[in-house]
Amino acid sequence: MYKKILAPLDGSKLSECSLDHVTAIAKGCAVPSVVLLHVVEPPEGYAAEYTRISAEAIDKVKKEFQAKTENRLAKVADKLKKNGVNVSTVTVEGKPSDEILNYADKNQVDLIIMSTHGSSGLTRWAFGSVSDKVIRHSPVPVLVVAPPGCRK
Repeated sequence: MYKKILAPLDGSKLSECSLDHVTAIAKGCAVPSVVLLHVVEPPEGYAAEYTRISAEAIDKVKKEFQAKTENRLAKVADKLKKNGVNVSTVTVEGKPSDEILNYADKNQVDLIIMSTHGSSGLTRWAFGSVSDKVIRHSPVPVLVVAPPGCRK
């Protein structure tokens, strides 16, 4: 049924709460490919900082952050591989909801499995919800996992 699962991770422990579901579905449905996707979102005012900071300094910081991100994803991927899941990792830069949807659309993803951070009320209104935007615009089914203790 599923040939490729996309599991977006943001580097937080909460985002990794979906991995048990990823593993269960990947193994139970004999899914040939799981992709762990990390989207790096440039901070507000990022473009303005180019005028104050040298390009070399920016590149250095980006490369260090990229290395840390890839190292973390590799550790998560290793855990999944030990559980018999065929997994790869991808890191992209942009707005998380847009990049998740773009990746799913352009890479023949059949299912997206992601965690929600459980924000509600004013926090959700002010900052939006990546999972909510993905659910509303996804071309494929989305399984959203609420981490334990996230809901009251």
